[in-house]
Amino acid sequence: MSATAVRQPTPQVARVRVSGGGLRSELRAVKIVWYRELVRFSRDRLRILTSLVQPSLFLFILGTGLSTLSYHSHFHTSLRTLFYPGVLCMAVMFTAMFSAASIVWDREFGFLREMMVAPVKRSSLVLGKCLGGATVAGIQGLIVLLIACLVSVPYNPALIFEVLGIQLLLAFAITAFGVMVAARISQMQSFMAVTQMAIMPMFFISGALFPVSGLPTWLEVLNRLDPLTYAVDPMRRVVFAHLKLGTAERAAFGGGVTWWGFRVPTLLECGVVLALGLVMLVAAIVQFSRTE
Repeated sequence: MSATAVRQPTPQVARVRVSGGGLRSELRAVKIVWYRELVRFSRDRLRILTSLVQPSLFLFILGTGLSTLSYHSHFHTSLRTLFYPGVLCMAVMFTAMFSAASIVWDREFGFLREMMVAPVKRSSLVLGKCLGGATVAGIQGLIVLLIACLVSVPYNPALIFEVLGIQLLLAFAITAFGVMVAARISQMQSFMAVTQMAIMPMFFISGALFPVSGLPTWLEVLNRLDPLTYAVDPMRRVVFAHLKLGTAERAAFGGGVTWWGFRVPTLLECGVVLALGLVMLVAAIVQFSRTE
């Protein structure tokens, strides 16, 4: 029997089409990661409800309780109204950080490894994650914005548009920070401990619950170094611009952030938040590029 007669036919190999790369492929990756965050958020109704608990506690429990003190002071506006800009930032901040926490879950369950071996740049994955977290946090902030009437804040189209813009900017920066931290942490317990250690001081030092003018020197320095300060102050300016505040309230809470006597404009404050968000995004991309 000849060699030709015993030769077996060559098996057919299924063709696998691999993305050819390019800008279109990278944008598609960003869109998929972004859409995945929206799907996860929409299916987790318990998460939506529980994320409203903390803002409600600060707004209606703490605000109402401390309002009894304002009756014995020179304030004539409820502290619930004065706390509202800070609570708007708080709702976005915590939601954005929890969105970044899903990276740790993906690493524990192996889904992150599947994403990392995809034929796309890791920068596209990080960008999609940050945009998805910012969108989810913006939606959560919109829910808190809908209860404005309960704290005597009017529904004004300009107010809603400006508040949403600041919320999305803050959400992007916080999500980028969370992604940067999550890139090097493999356990959820460690991630929550680190983020709580960073987020809670940022929130209380930012002046979300107290005026930023007339502070002691040491607290004023910490306040100016706190990135969240530059989101709380423009949020407060936007909300207070649509309120009829008394002279005392406007003098106490409307002083704004100053640098050596210079009051920082709103656009510059938003620029600081955007710049910090971009720096955190680059740092997160670098961290993921080093991750195996």
